[in-house]
Amino acid sequence: MNFKQTASVLVGAAALTAASLTSASAYEFGSPGWATKPGITIGASAGAPPPGIYMFDQVFTYQASIVGPGAPNVGGAQTQVHAAVEASGLVFVPGWTFLGATYNAVIVQPFIMADVGAPVNAQQAGMHNTYIVPVELSWKLGDSGFFIKTGLGIYTPNGSISGPAGLNNVGNPWWTFQPELIVSYLKDGWNITAFLYEEFNTKNTYTNYQSGDVFHADFTVTKTIDKWTFGPVAYYVGQVSNDKSSGFYNGAINVNRYNIWAVGGLVAYNFGPATLTVWALDEVSSKASGGTPNLAGDTASITKGWTAFASLSYRLWAPDEPAPPVTKRPAFYK
Repeated sequence: MNFKQTASVLVGAAALTAASLTSASAYEFGSPGWATKPGITIGASAGAPPPGIYMFDQVFTYQASIVGPGAPNVGGAQTQVHAAVEASGLVFVPGWTFLGATYNAVIVQPFIMADVGAPVNAQQAGMHNTYIVPVELSWKLGDSGFFIKTGLGIYTPNGSISGPAGLNNVGNPWWTFQPELIVSYLKDGWNITAFLYEEFNTKNTYTNYQSGDVFHADFTVTKTIDKWTFGPVAYYVGQVSNDKSSGFYNGAINVNRYNIWAVGGLVAYNFGPATLTVWALDEVSSKASGGTPNLAGDTASITKGWTAFASLSYRLWAPDEPAPPVTKRPAFYK
């Protein structure tokens, strides 16, 4: 197992987001369909890296179109959606333990450029909400090769926020709390991981609308041989609870639900001082249902496309190795 890779891609837990990719998602009208981009934690594991401070620089592109019975189109052509995201983050591993688990903390700052084609014709760019994980705890289950990690991530509403509903840019005017559970088998170069997390949103401070909960599952099955790591990957994302409306919308709710499955592959190379990881996935199933009841017809829609990620991770600082014990020479010899 490559701990440098694990440390930074776990950061991927990170908070990268495809914000503002479509105005026709299961969230409040004009908001993204999720806070964390599906697939962003692929390559991570429940293992804990050695003590130190780690950094990662991560980018991805999302190329998609809006699908579903309510998808907007011009002359039968699908509406295109594009996003480019960059994020930098830090992982702090102070060497502390709690209840037998290794502790770490994460902070990530994403920046987003996104556009939606005709007939929506929208472009946005700016800073997305900062993602903070104040606590993650990793347990090693003896010599079985199994690890379990749990933690709580938080998106703070400090991104680029504008407009009457606070949704004219890539920031979200609400808090998102993201508990996570990661289960891994890490032995003989294998990383078999299920990374599960769910988004819980507070009310929009501009409109009092509250978007429903979104469940994510990212899957990794990779093998490390020498400096190379490779293998298949997949993800699922879907909304699992209803939105709650407010007087701002006269009680109207976007009840649109969606379920997305994607499959792909990952390859990584350990250069020594840094590890480069690249993974890409195609959304093979993207379905929307429900629509909005106070509009004619079925308005349900969601995006479907492909995503390519890249992450460069490295350790900024490590504690000094303990000095070897000093052996005193005897004061006299026989």
